[in-house]
Amino acid sequence: MSMEELKQDDQIIFKLKQTCSDLNNLLQLSFNVETSLSEIEERFVVMQENLTIASRRIAPLQSLSIANKALDTKINRAISPALSLLESFKLSESLQRKLLELSSKLANEKSFNKRVEKLIKYVDTVDDLNEAINSISKECEPAIQKLQEVVEFLSRTKATDQFRTHRLKETLITLKALCETEVDAMRFDGLLDDALLNLQDEYESLLNKMRHRNFNEAKSDRDDDDDDHDDVVAAADMVSTDLGSELEIEVLTRISETLAANDCLDICIDIFVKVRYKRAAKALMRLNPEYLKTYSPEEIDEMEWVSLETAISLWIQHFELAIKNVFVSEKKLCCQVLGTVMDGVIWPECFVKIADKIMAVFFRFGEGVARSKKEPQKLFKLLDMFESLEKLKPESSEIFAGEAGADICSRFRELEKLLVHSSTKVFFELGLQIEANQDVLPPQDGSVPKLVRYAINYLKYLLTDAYSATMIRVLRTEQIWKAGVLSTPEADENLLKDAMFNIVDAIRRNVESKKLRYKDKVLPHVFVMNTYWYIYMRTRSTELGKLMGDQYMKKTYKIVAEESAYSYQKQAWGPLVKMLDKEELKKVDKDGLTAMIRGKMDAFTKGFDDITQRHKSFYHIPDTDLREQMREATMKLVIPAYTNFLNNFASSLHVKSYPSPEYVEDTLNQMFEVTDHHKSSGKSSLRPRQMRDPSDGSKSLSGEQSRRSKDFRRSKTSAIDT
Repeated sequence: MSMEELKQDDQIIFKLKQTCSDLNNLLQLSFNVETSLSEIEERFVVMQENLTIASRRIAPLQSLSIANKALDTKINRAISPALSLLESFKLSESLQRKLLELSSKLANEKSFNKRVEKLIKYVDTVDDLNEAINSISKECEPAIQKLQEVVEFLSRTKATDQFRTHRLKETLITLKALCETEVDAMRFDGLLDDALLNLQDEYESLLNKMRHRNFNEAKSDRDDDDDDHDDVVAAADMVSTDLGSELEIEVLTRISETLAANDCLDICIDIFVKVRYKRAAKALMRLNPEYLKTYSPEEIDEMEWVSLETAISLWIQHFELAIKNVFVSEKKLCCQVLGTVMDGVIWPECFVKIADKIMAVFFRFGEGVARSKKEPQKLFKLLDMFESLEKLKPESSEIFAGEAGADICSRFRELEKLLVHSSTKVFFELGLQIEANQDVLPPQDGSVPKLVRYAINYLKYLLTDAYSATMIRVLRTEQIWKAGVLSTPEADENLLKDAMFNIVDAIRRNVESKKLRYKDKVLPHVFVMNTYWYIYMRTRSTELGKLMGDQYMKKTYKIVAEESAYSYQKQAWGPLVKMLDKEELKKVDKDGLTAMIRGKMDAFTKGFDDITQRHKSFYHIPDTDLREQMREATMKLVIPAYTNFLNNFASSLHVKSYPSPEYVEDTLNQMFEVTDHHKSSGKSSLRPRQMRDPSDGSKSLSGEQSRRSKDFRRSKTSAIDT
């Protein structure tokens, strides 16, 4: 074996020995560890036994600790509401002191705006105090209940000493007494109650300061202006205005909410309605509506017409002013101040309470007028009232919309119905009244009767733009009510034409009846000529004439007036001219001729004096142009015949003993009372049938043209009869 191999073997052996030594050491260590673990196990067993003994000993203390913690939590939960309640009491006391300070500042403040600003702070403080008192009221019962539960628990379980339990019982008794006495006193007898009373006074004072503008002053201002600006200013007066500033409205709104939140809503409403009604009434009372005190139909019938007419005109103006100005402003104020109370449910009813009494007064007067006697002159005022209501209907329906204003809207409609019925009744009864007037004697001078003048001008005025449309609307409404809504209404023109025709025909029948009451033969013709010519000329080129028809008016009145003019000439002057007839002279011999000629002249002179005297005393032709035409016709009839007779038989007469033709002409001029300036040309004329001079040998009238004379020139009368 070589040396190298021996060295290698030695190294292996050395390593094996070393490994063996390591294994021995490891085995020894393992043994030692095992020994240590055995000792540790023995100690753990001892410790476990000790812990078991200790655990058994401290278990009661642990239960006691847990019980103490639970008791502590229970007591704390019972005391926390009480502590919160005490904090609320402290806050309430602080707010009460603040209220006293603000109240003192309000009393000493002179500036209105600054006072209103302080009043807002005062209302805020009242709200805070009310909230604090409400919080106290809510917290009292839970706090007492919690303390009651703890006291009962401690008394039952004796979980603490008697001293602590006794203190809790005393606290409970004190808290109960405090809640039973102090809380109610704070709400009903303390500063909160005084503050609410103060707010009511401030509320009333602020509402009372909000006044409507002085309408009398506005009217005086208009009186000083030009007439051209009257309508503009009057329209401006109708625009409603805000009654209070934004700050005032804010304060009133806050006070309303505060009073409502403190069970004072009824008081708040009573104050608002009472004050604003007085203010609205005073605003209208400044217009001096004394006429409203007379409202029953019997009292209205006793009023003089001028007074009643003025009263109705004022009623229309004041009623429009009340709705468009006063009530619009009042409604806006009511909505602003009470709109947030109870979700805006109560303010419409409050507004209606304010307006109801005032509207009732206006309705009462209007109903009295509508129910009074149906006199003709009332028609125009009834139509004015109806038209005013029609114009106000949209505003009225909007202002009094809703359930609260249903009664006012209903009464508004009823007044309109009354006015429709009254207007139509007055209009239709006009014809009956004209018919009933037949027993009244006609004018003794043959002039146009006052009834005819009144009726014609009445109808003409009714057909003006101011009333025709309203009258048609009233007639149509009445027709629809009688015939039913589903009926086919008559055309407006026919509706009014039929009614007008009945009245005009009643006038004609009245005239025809009255002319028969004259005993004089000439007066009926003068009467009919004057009256029918008046009717024709007053209606020509007017709405009444157009409505009745030109052909109808000519046939019924113009032609009849011409025929009456012819009859007047025939009856008044025909016998006089006939006295100068030459045919009779041909039958007399020369010895009796002179006597007959003088007899005829004497008879003519006497007859002429008699007829001229009768014209001056009894036969009156009031129309200037008509009188001029009659003068011309009479001149053409009398003067030529008289001149011819006088000239032909001058040798048989003492000419100087008889009136000259010039004298006769002057007498006729004086009789008809005309002057040169009445003689005009180029105008329409009455065309009476002209009598022929008997001396011309014509004793009959042939044809229409031979019966009528040349057109007489007349000028259109400018005067308007009233």
